[in-house]
Amino acid sequence: MDISSYQEYQLIRYVELLHKWNSTYNLTSVRDPHDMVIKHIMDSLVVSPYLKGKTFIDVGTGPGLPGIPLAIINPTKSLTLLDCLGKRINFIRQVIYELKINNITTVKSRVEEFQPEEGFDGVLSRGFASMKNMVKICHHLPSQNGRFLALKGRIDQKEIDDLPAECSVTDIKPLIVPGLEGERHLVILVK
Repeated sequence: MDISSYQEYQLIRYVELLHKWNSTYNLTSVRDPHDMVIKHIMDSLVVSPYLKGKTFIDVGTGPGLPGIPLAIINPTKSLTLLDCLGKRINFIRQVIYELKINNITTVKSRVEEFQPEEGFDGVLSRGFASMKNMVKICHHLPSQNGRFLALKGRIDQKEIDDLPAECSVTDIKPLIVPGLEGERHLVILVK
């Protein structure tokens, strides 16, 4: 993955802002900036090769994960970051302003209440919900050919078996996150 020196600066600055704001707003349970690089930045970036299309929504984005790192290294893609908590959206807006990121739109809303004008090429979820709940709650977000992209740890066959009949897993990609112990997978689903 080629990252420019400016993108590297933006990613480091994002970690600095996350660390600074975290002490006041409790945005993440990860407290150490070095751990943030591995558990948040690297864990987000490994999904980048699988972003097919131009428009994506990161549901339950929290402090902007994986949306902000993905937006930084994919400046030609458009990312909508959705969360229901104002403190998280305020943090993301500050990051966008300070890092001059121009391909992110923020939405403060519950997923069920958000009605986009057009569907998205990809609906991203990182620790947001079970895949069954993700598909149920986010059913209105993908475009006709859009995909669900669920970032998961270990693959739970029961979770896959519990998916509704109108949804199917098209691929499961094992992800290698440098420095991170444990399994990581990207599960790609379509309606």
